[in-house]
Amino acid sequence: MATGKINVSVDNIFPLIKKFLYSDHEIFLRELISNATDATLKLKHLTSIGEAKVEYGSPMIEVKVDKEGKKLHITDQGIGMTEEEVKKYINEVAFSGAEEFLNKYDDAAKDTGIIGHFGLGFYSAFMVAQKVEIITKSYKDEPAVHWSCDGSPEFTIATAEKDGRGTEIILHIAEDSTEFLEEARISELLRKYNKFMPIPIKFGTKTETLPKPEDAKEDDPAPTREVDNIINNPNPAWTKQPADLKDEDYSTFYRELYPMQFEEPLFHIHLNVDYPFNLTGILYFPKLTNDLNIQKDKIQLYQNQVFVTDNVEGIVPEFLTMLRGVIDSPDIPLNVSRSYLQADGAVKKISSYITRKVADKLNSLFKNNREDFEKKWNDIKIVIEYGMLSEDKFFEKADKFALYPTVDGAYYTFAELEEKIKPAQTDKDDKMVVLYASDKEAQHSYIEAAKAKGYEVLLLDSPIIAHLMQKLETSKEKISFARVDADHIDNLIKKDEEQISKLSDEEKDTLKTQLEEVLGEKSSYTVQLEPMESSAAPFIITEPEFMRRMKEMQQTGGGGMFGMGNMPEMYNLIVNTNHELVGEILNTKTAKKRARLINQSIDLARLSKGLLKGEELTNFIKRSYDMVK
Repeated sequence: MATGKINVSVDNIFPLIKKFLYSDHEIFLRELISNATDATLKLKHLTSIGEAKVEYGSPMIEVKVDKEGKKLHITDQGIGMTEEEVKKYINEVAFSGAEEFLNKYDDAAKDTGIIGHFGLGFYSAFMVAQKVEIITKSYKDEPAVHWSCDGSPEFTIATAEKDGRGTEIILHIAEDSTEFLEEARISELLRKYNKFMPIPIKFGTKTETLPKPEDAKEDDPAPTREVDNIINNPNPAWTKQPADLKDEDYSTFYRELYPMQFEEPLFHIHLNVDYPFNLTGILYFPKLTNDLNIQKDKIQLYQNQVFVTDNVEGIVPEFLTMLRGVIDSPDIPLNVSRSYLQADGAVKKISSYITRKVADKLNSLFKNNREDFEKKWNDIKIVIEYGMLSEDKFFEKADKFALYPTVDGAYYTFAELEEKIKPAQTDKDDKMVVLYASDKEAQHSYIEAAKAKGYEVLLLDSPIIAHLMQKLETSKEKISFARVDADHIDNLIKKDEEQISKLSDEEKDTLKTQLEEVLGEKSSYTVQLEPMESSAAPFIITEPEFMRRMKEMQQTGGGGMFGMGNMPEMYNLIVNTNHELVGEILNTKTAKKRARLINQSIDLARLSKGLLKGEELTNFIKRSYDMVK
């Protein structure tokens, strides 16, 4: 048996790295199983090219917990190591890598999230173990080797007895890490990180029920047998060709990824590219709500079937982080900081490839089955609208399939909408005005007023719609969006014909004074007297488009003027000077009666806008009963 000192100049490199290298100690298991997988896949390659004259067979990786002995074993049947290789890969590479890491990153280490970047995968064992042993036998005809190290720079190395090739790593779990001696904890980690590793991983055994023999009696128990408990699926759907998969295979895989998810996804997109980078994966469109925050971090990122993270920001365009699924690429430099990632050329290409693939898929779904696409629109629109806002390339492509629904449930593409409304909804300045509502019920009377004129009203109700309208107005010629309650209908789409007011200027001044007296100084209403058709409502409360939209944009982040999100609501009270009720108010002799008519009329307008609540609503009801007595 030989002993030696690992050639590092920092004596206390172990505690230093334990502290800095990994914020998450649990990933030691992922690292060691990744090494075992690599060793097995290397053997597969060497036997396939005839360099290793051994039978590859069906190797597996086994993880065993020895709670009594406070040990965790990880065994593979891969290429193994000779004594020379142990000295080289374990003593030199792993530990010089550790030192290089410390010298380079020092205090910044805990923020960089670097994993395995300096050949440190094996070293991570010391985060949870006070002593680590390796028993390994190479596929070459050389004696087995036993290496041992107790977390100081000293190690021992000797020949060993071992049946069969491969490597066994024995971790003597440290006192502060005994959670890793619990089977449930190890099982949880194996499922989290290794669920789709390409080599079968055994963790204990399980009981399997066999079919009853034909001559069995009804109350005979079904026979059972103990079988290996293989915790992973070595051939997940994304590693197969789309042509070899049916719809049900995609559904099954979705449930494998998200066992607690009961709703089926709406559709999937299979990614498969090998030039100019390697990337495979399957993305699913789940049913989405209008809440932009709760959906994220559902896409899992893998590197050669090893789970790395579910924080895919920077790799997947932001608007697609609301989707679910898997992306696997050996070309994403996963072991470096986020800022480096976002500047990386390969990552930018990957991001734009994914954007293009999603746009193409949406376009083909729209073209092949428009009716089905329209049914799904409400569940997917938030992703598409977000994409149109944030990615110019996607915005261009979405022109073909982005839909604009009306309050009556018809769906138009932008080109179809333009053709439909341009003749009637172009104003005197040759601008096409797109009318919309954000709430069919609350804005019902305004919608009806627009429909009475023969206008189409869209239903646009997602939280980012104000931003998207701004973008459409700036990127398309002569178009503006106006919510139906932003003004009275003749002002929203101004035509040449002017209405003549029945009231003289003097009468209008008197009326305005009367209204303002009743409203009082604290009122948030700006009174506007307008000549309209006598059949139009006498009082209408409107919310100016510009101010309201800026406020909405401020509230959903970005856009808008500074601090507008906190501004009080601003309303216009539009008074139809051609309505007989308005004439009656003006001619009422007693101030008391006039005040009652004005209050009642304004409250009716507020009721129509959904603004009458609480005590004011109670008073209005009481006053209404008094009037009908």
